[in-house]
Amino acid sequence: MSALPREIRAHDGCFHCGLPVPANSHWAVEIDGLSRSMCCPGCEAVAQAIVQNGMTDYYRNRTDFAVTAEQGAALPAQLRLYDQAASNDASRNPDGMLEATLSVDGLRCAACVWLIERRLGQLPGVMAANMNVATGRLFVRWDPAQCKLSGILGAMREIGYPAYPFDPARHEAQLRRSGRTLGRQLFIAGLSMMQVMMYAVPAYLATDGTLESDMAALMQWASLLLTLPAVVYSAQPFFRGAWAALRQRALTMDVPVALGIGAAFIASVAATMRGSGEVYYDSVTMFIFLLLCSRLLELTARRRAAHALERLQHGLPDAAQKLPAYPASRDTVTVAAADLEPGDVILVRPGEPVAADAVLLEGQTSIDVSLLTGESAPQRKLAGDAIPGGAVNAGQAALLQVSRRAGASTLASLVRMAESAGQGKPALSQWADRVAAWFVAGLLLLAGAVFLFWQWHDAARAWPVAIAVLVVSCPCALSLATPSALAAATDSLLRRGVLILRPHVLETLHRATHVVFDKTGTLTMGKPVLRDVCLYGDVERETCLHIAAALEACSAHPLAQALAAAASGKRPNASELMQFPGQGIAGSVDGIPYRLGRADFVAQLSGRFLAPAGMPGVSAVWLGREGRLLARFDLADGLRDDAHDVVERFRKAGKQVMLLSGDQQAMAQEVAQKLGIADALGNQLPEQKLAYVQRLQHEGAVVAMVGDGINDCAVLGAADVSFAMGSGAALAQSHADAVLLTGRLEALADAAESASAAMAVVRQNLAWAMVYNMIAIPAAAAGLISPWMSGIGMSVSSMLVIANALRLRGGRKGS
Repeated sequence: MSALPREIRAHDGCFHCGLPVPANSHWAVEIDGLSRSMCCPGCEAVAQAIVQNGMTDYYRNRTDFAVTAEQGAALPAQLRLYDQAASNDASRNPDGMLEATLSVDGLRCAACVWLIERRLGQLPGVMAANMNVATGRLFVRWDPAQCKLSGILGAMREIGYPAYPFDPARHEAQLRRSGRTLGRQLFIAGLSMMQVMMYAVPAYLATDGTLESDMAALMQWASLLLTLPAVVYSAQPFFRGAWAALRQRALTMDVPVALGIGAAFIASVAATMRGSGEVYYDSVTMFIFLLLCSRLLELTARRRAAHALERLQHGLPDAAQKLPAYPASRDTVTVAAADLEPGDVILVRPGEPVAADAVLLEGQTSIDVSLLTGESAPQRKLAGDAIPGGAVNAGQAALLQVSRRAGASTLASLVRMAESAGQGKPALSQWADRVAAWFVAGLLLLAGAVFLFWQWHDAARAWPVAIAVLVVSCPCALSLATPSALAAATDSLLRRGVLILRPHVLETLHRATHVVFDKTGTLTMGKPVLRDVCLYGDVERETCLHIAAALEACSAHPLAQALAAAASGKRPNASELMQFPGQGIAGSVDGIPYRLGRADFVAQLSGRFLAPAGMPGVSAVWLGREGRLLARFDLADGLRDDAHDVVERFRKAGKQVMLLSGDQQAMAQEVAQKLGIADALGNQLPEQKLAYVQRLQHEGAVVAMVGDGINDCAVLGAADVSFAMGSGAALAQSHADAVLLTGRLEALADAAESASAAMAVVRQNLAWAMVYNMIAIPAAAAGLISPWMSGIGMSVSSMLVIANALRLRGGRKGS
């Protein structure tokens, strides 16, 4: 660091900009092995970006501190590094637009959403800006030819909401800092409230004039001193939020709150100094305390809503142990996970996550995929098996060969899909945000009109009644009603293996009248299973299965794997194996020659026999030895074990269940009969499936479609709400509104029940918010509610809405 002037090297302020570092500052960045203090999160973010982008030489070679906003720059010039990072291919759409997810600090009220989206909407080139109040994340889409990410960050800072490119660790740290700050403010407000109430209670009780005027004045001055910390320190979030909103000529919930606190405090100070009039110190401290309680509960709900996604993001390892000289040497070197390439060999120790999609090279192990699918039971993997990135090695140390880069791994793809889930808003949320924004404006006009009326009717009561009107209203509850409930339900479903990709899923699924299933890979397993064994002679069933499994032990054919899976226990070894493509396999078991395959192929060894006509959808595999036919194995695509229960649950919920399949009508009808589905159509081409769903929609139906595979893409995109099986083709999943990660249909029924529960909570929250405001505001305007009662009502209203929504997180986990 010798290039730095001595005064910079010895400076005790912010290492980036040189400004003083606040006491108890937690902002710091490690630069050249030393922890350097920063004055604010902005400098911390810029310094971190400089280090992460390999530009630490900036600090070694600079001759002065970075330019600050006070020195004429809206943002430090180094924030342009974010423009470079945002221009990479991963965040660029095919249409040339760039996208980013930002972490937003300073959210104080759900009405802040309106201000943020409105301000960014005024920037040239910003195509979309969606603020998710439940998770504290902002999705932005912009035209790089007209706008830069640094300009978006600057606009956010102007309105009092610092934003940074989302990083799970930094976001979690910021939430913890916000929680600690809020906790300190809550403690000061609570302490002030309790002390002030000690002086207020005697004044309330001494209604017979027994309290001397000197003593009353002394208690008022003491109350003033005790209220000051609450107003100056604890109420800072409300005043800052109101000032930022007014600077943008906008109205958020902070505006009436700040006006109510300020008016009550100023009126109380004036009365104290005059020695006459009403004081409201107890109401002010109580209002600040209760509001901060509701804010703390909202912050807790926000952290819980983001918990499932953050677990996914923390599951992405930063580094991996690479074997550069394998198989000649098994020495490892630590490399960044992002630097892994297909073909690289890595070592994954027990308990470590797999950095990228890979194939097990040697031996066997067990993996935990609960983070990916919600399945808690470890899965056994053998050499040659694929292992998804993000799975945790629950067995012995394993050598794996990377098949895809870390950025394209299963977990990385899942994280990207989960992040995109919060990029839009359901119609209910949009309506609530619009109503809340106009509600604040109407409230301020009403408070002014009420003040003028009472000034004419009873001037002594004008001030407290106007304050009560400002305080009692609760647009926060209105705005929080929908996002808090949907965020809690979405988090609960993600923990159970259902990834919601579109904002309307729960709302539309609840309204769905028809549930349409594809057959292959959806209601069925999509792979053959052993349905029946027909024996010829006195041979035992298990013996025939063991012989067949031994002959097929090295085959990758689906029928061979189905036979191998059906045989339990120890199997004999086969020798002299010979494959006959399209016919079967021949080999010896315990020195006896066998044939397994088509009837005419096996008959060449066993002698001619009459093969019965096959059933639709059933594959017959024959087993014989010299001069003797032993068995016929009937294999078919098996039904999922939870399919019947899921269909029954939908029928009991009053939804019409249908089956559309490209297979023969007889096969589709057979599956429908087994599952109790009344309407089944087979021989359906993709365009016919699409036309059928569109006809249902034209007749007024709300269609939920469940499919798997490439030929379902069109109908998945056309349905009102659609689900793709997690084991299905990636293209089908991209066209769906949600993905069943576990590959189990039971998760679909859980999603439907969660949708109904979420909509019930939304209706309850909206009804409560509207009824509360319709009763409380007129009562306050009529002078029936005092300011302190208004503060209790407003805070309790927000708490009830959030607590009611958090009930949705208690859904059971999938197995």
